[in-house]
Amino acid sequence: MPTSPVGAPAGTGISGDSGPGGTTGPGTDITTAVFDLDGTIYLGDGLLPGARRLIETLRDTGVRTVFCSNNPTKSPTTYADKLTGLGIPTEVDDVFTSLNSTVRWVTTTMPGARVFPIGEQPLVDALTRAGVELCDDPARIDLVISSYDRTFDYRKLQIAFDALWFHRRARLVATNPDRFCPFPGGRGEPDAACITAAITAGTGVECSAVFGKPERGLFDIIAQATGLDPARTVMVGDRLSTDISFARRHDMTGVLVLTGETDRTMLAAAPPELRPDIVLDRIDDLLAFVRRPVEAS
Repeated sequence: MPTSPVGAPAGTGISGDSGPGGTTGPGTDITTAVFDLDGTIYLGDGLLPGARRLIETLRDTGVRTVFCSNNPTKSPTTYADKLTGLGIPTEVDDVFTSLNSTVRWVTTTMPGARVFPIGEQPLVDALTRAGVELCDDPARIDLVISSYDRTFDYRKLQIAFDALWFHRRARLVATNPDRFCPFPGGRGEPDAACITAAITAGTGVECSAVFGKPERGLFDIIAQATGLDPARTVMVGDRLSTDISFARRHDMTGVLVLTGETDRTMLAAAPPELRPDIVLDRIDDLLAFVRRPVEAS
């Protein structure tokens, strides 16, 4: 069952009193719900129990649902197609990833930079579409982007090493801060933080910027695209350090679902700034806080 000080009076949307995050007020209607994907909506290729029921109900009550992932190995189009195939019809404009915020940062903060992306094809494609010059010559590289890369090899590490340590001309940034991507059965795959750590260990160069949740850049992109009001938005995810931190930093209501990384032991040890407003054993427990539409008399 869900645990939270948030109540659910009759009406429309989601409502409640102020929780640990201090984000919602009495009678506040939530108009937008932002969902993490891996470990929240699905694990691997299977929907988590209750996910489709929750999304359908929220949409029926007029709550806009959007999806936000730190995983840069898939494009927003791929995510939209996956969700649709799993029974949750989704438009590509309702999917936001760390690719969005990475490309935006590169084009606005380092326009004209020669970039060496350590990542998979979706990152390469996103940079190319934005007109970014890609480069694997360490003597010319201005920026190394570390990412979740299942094709990471010694060649890539050597190029990054030479650009950062030998030529001492490049900056190091990362698409996302995640240590691993959750998989079914409690497994996972090493994520971007592992690649970043390998590069920093060899070069002594610290990562100077990280994109995706919980950083401001991704929030701004979502807010500009949706017009969301943070005070009337819930952020639902399975990770304290990314999803709940994202909610707390940007004044949204933080909803933690215990179907991915975080368990109750981790939650109990979390510092105040990473504590959620609502805790759910499964995602459709959020329906306990959903106001039903008021029928016209």
